[in-house]
Amino acid sequence: MEDDKREMEEVEIKVDPKQSPIRIDKFLMAKLADVSRTRIQNAVRDGVVLVDNKVVKSNYKINPGEIISFTMPKKSDKFDRVKPEDIPLDIVYEDDDVMVINKPAGLVMHPGVGNPNGTLVNGLVHYLRDTELPVKEGEFYDRPGLVHRIDKNTSGLIVVAKSDVAMKSLSKQFFDHSIKRRYKALIWGALDEPKGTVENYIGRNPANRLVNMVFPEENIGKHSITHWEVLEDLYYVSLVECRLETGRTHQIRVHMKHLGHPLFSDERYEGDQIRKGTVFTKYKQFVQNCFKILPRQALHAYSLGFVHPRTGEDVYFEQELPADFAECLEKWRHYVTYRKELI
Repeated sequence: MEDDKREMEEVEIKVDPKQSPIRIDKFLMAKLADVSRTRIQNAVRDGVVLVDNKVVKSNYKINPGEIISFTMPKKSDKFDRVKPEDIPLDIVYEDDDVMVINKPAGLVMHPGVGNPNGTLVNGLVHYLRDTELPVKEGEFYDRPGLVHRIDKNTSGLIVVAKSDVAMKSLSKQFFDHSIKRRYKALIWGALDEPKGTVENYIGRNPANRLVNMVFPEENIGKHSITHWEVLEDLYYVSLVECRLETGRTHQIRVHMKHLGHPLFSDERYEGDQIRKGTVFTKYKQFVQNCFKILPRQALHAYSLGFVHPRTGEDVYFEQELPADFAECLEKWRHYVTYRKELI
């Protein structure tokens, strides 16, 4: 198996005796033609670049005879695996360290088996072509910038790390479960309580490796916690808010099915069939029309909050429901409002 851990090398540059004073970032940009401007600037700003073994500021002007030293990843062909593609990105926020993107349903996060291109990462590499995106420790190098992921057919907010500082900080926040993530989900039926918590262990279903399931024992699955609250009870379906404390694969989808209320139109977890309602033909036709409007799980990552890696400030973002989800929800509201009797 190919080693995915990037090798590092020590770099030392002696300033020419005849070199005129110049900002250190501009000097390094001229010396390191294959390293992006942003990465050089971030390295200097983060105190990674030393002059005569001392940390300097980005506006420092080098002097003849000084020794500039730093550590950088070795160049490798495996970093060219992601093909840049001009894929539209719905950017909610961006600065030198982070990007917050509203991912549409249907867009795969990163290249993989069956999806070698056409992914969000392909779009990121194209959009940030002058930036060498960091890679999360232990991750594959076809996932630059990614700190977390959401499913292909789930829409909503994700945060991307553009600098090493951001990658380290955000990775730790996710590890510590301090990232604030809230989803809106349309589920089948009505829950017995207005709010609650699901805490158990999630692992792959041994009978079907494409889906996950709840296990009673810790040594089989991974610990998972989802806090939920009913936002709107529409009898046949309910709009709920789910707050993730952990981030397991398909966590909300698995937990809602475990409660007996799978996500509406979720094919993988049996939400693409009528789970509550009448047997009348008109009702069946109505539900099928809703499936056509929203042909994917009714799940949207609508809010995201974290501590900014550079400023230390709490930042928070919200994104309204996408058109398919909003239209399906409105159809259910209209249906319930004008039904004379709920059966």
